[in-house]
Amino acid sequence: MASANQQLSSKHLLGIKDLSTEDIRLIFHTATNFKEVINRPIKKVPSLRDITIANLFFEDSTRTRVSFELAEKRLSADTINFSASSSSVKKGETLLDTVNNILSMKVDMVVMRHPAPGACQFLAQHIDANIINAGDGTHEHPTQALLDAFSMQEQLGDLEGKNVAIFGDILHSRVALSNIFCLQKLGAKVRVCGPPTLMPKFIHKLGVGVSYNVRETLQWCDVANILRIQLERQNIKYFPTLREYAQYFGINRQLLDSLDKKIVIMHPGPINRGVEITSDVADSEHSIILQQVENGVAVRMAVLFLLAAKG
Repeated sequence: MASANQQLSSKHLLGIKDLSTEDIRLIFHTATNFKEVINRPIKKVPSLRDITIANLFFEDSTRTRVSFELAEKRLSADTINFSASSSSVKKGETLLDTVNNILSMKVDMVVMRHPAPGACQFLAQHIDANIINAGDGTHEHPTQALLDAFSMQEQLGDLEGKNVAIFGDILHSRVALSNIFCLQKLGAKVRVCGPPTLMPKFIHKLGVGVSYNVRETLQWCDVANILRIQLERQNIKYFPTLREYAQYFGINRQLLDSLDKKIVIMHPGPINRGVEITSDVADSEHSIILQQVENGVAVRMAVLFLLAAKG
């Protein structure tokens, strides 16, 4: 899949910030090869047969966790699945103790989701295994950004000069931040759109456009990546009601049909149907939401494979 001189520049995948454009293109090239593998009748390859991977999820996850587990199985790796809700973390064990206990079982790689921003960086400084960030607080979610950009590239070709809009809860979204970094490295123009209360104060420093007008932004973009309203991260009210959010910032079929061009609709999931996006948009011919899920396995296979070569 990748020759010896084609390796990632980093031993870990902690965030898109740490990847070069060449790293991203190498991941995409490798993912394209793995996508062919997972569409064969026999979907397994022995690439990581001697590698043991620990999946440490300190936060609830369905899509990311299942996607990583499937990617690891397709590569023939041995896996350990760890959930904080049923572990000694509940008894007061520290993150470092938890991981060291798992590493003493001779684990080569750690895939971790954690509610604290920077948890993966902390881990990378203290343990020897390859670390993959599967989402840390509201900081980054690098594999989601990679699979999103890979999916866009499949639809549009090279992303240089393409217009990509990210809609919704930018303030609480690790997906938004990773997407912005990834798309900018690939030469795309990025604009964020949502309520002013859900925009981070630093957003203008990231070199993105900011809009509060959904229709105008849809007319501008080639791709609309629509994010979930993260109610579980909101400890105060950022807008009056979900109904009002849907009315002013939700994307529905009528709005889509009023544009004078066709755009690509994406959503990292899980979807709040009828809030940020209606079913007739999510399930429409514009949508590549299910392709994102399929591409997620191929991209994560590529990341695991390339990091194992680096380790």
